[in-house]
Amino acid sequence: MNSPSQDSLEAQVLDDTATIVRLYAVTDGRTRARHHLSLHTILGPGRRPPHPGLSEESARIVELCGQRHRPLAELAGTLALPVTAVSVLVSDLIDAQALVLPIPDRRSAGSDLQLLQAISAGLMRRHPNATAKAG
Repeated sequence: MNSPSQDSLEAQVLDDTATIVRLYAVTDGRTRARHHLSLHTILGPGRRPPHPGLSEESARIVELCGQRHRPLAELAGTLALPVTAVSVLVSDLIDAQALVLPIPDRRSAGSDLQLLQAISAGLMRRHPNATAKAG
């Protein structure tokens, strides 16, 4: 007879295993996207409708990006999937032309600010101990 803590541990292991198997199935076992995508990559609807037979997750990504442009990180959070898994799915959808990387309108002031914020966040992530020096 198992103790309650053993039963809880076994349930957690089974849950973790099911999650890993599900992610493997969702991405067809792939762990790398064909396109270089960052957390800040903005995605929009593509020129072609998605092909029939898309996974539930891919169909949801297309649906969300059809409502408005969304960053990769937001898609991963909304779907409650790891960013790497969403990157693989998004890469497939870009290849199928169901999603695109929209070019920002340079006339809008917000796009410059968004670009600078994305660059700043990337630099801080890559160089967390760096400090700004006034020149």
